[in-house]
Amino acid sequence: MKKYKSVVLIGMPGAGKSTLGVLLAKELAMDFVDTDLLIQSREGKTLQEIIDGSDYLNLRRIEGEVISSAELPSHVIATGGSVVYSAEGMVNLRRLGPVIFLHCSAEELRRRIHNYESRGIAKAPGQSFEELFAEREALYRKYADITVDCDGRDLQQVLGRVLEALDSL
Repeated sequence: MKKYKSVVLIGMPGAGKSTLGVLLAKELAMDFVDTDLLIQSREGKTLQEIIDGSDYLNLRRIEGEVISSAELPSHVIATGGSVVYSAEGMVNLRRLGPVIFLHCSAEELRRRIHNYESRGIAKAPGQSFEELFAEREALYRKYADITVDCDGRDLQQVLGRVLEALDSL
């Protein structure tokens, strides 16, 4: 019997939160939700359109509002990479269940992400990927109950590590 209501996945864009989240939801017999889709549904715009129409801080504000009020029992929750900027949102997510940080090195993420400038990533104008990575890394570690290293592992191996970690809770 599971000891948690939901499972929350955090990490950088390209870490595999959404892809892994679907598989994890199947394994745990839970629903799956991608919080980026909740934001887009509420706003009627893509993340990049939100940024283009205002700025990255507005996207972070909207994300914080959506996450802070989210009631998602029995879900695997794949979050946007910037979710960790909302302390109130993270309090709500941690209330729902364990937070798992899918850690990938900057080099691995660079191999996976080819649309950094147009992906809808909430970053300061001119902020490099490496600067964003360094800024967020400390926040991911701060909020994570579990950290799973994804470098050099395929999806099934990462899924196995996540399930093992959840079993040990």
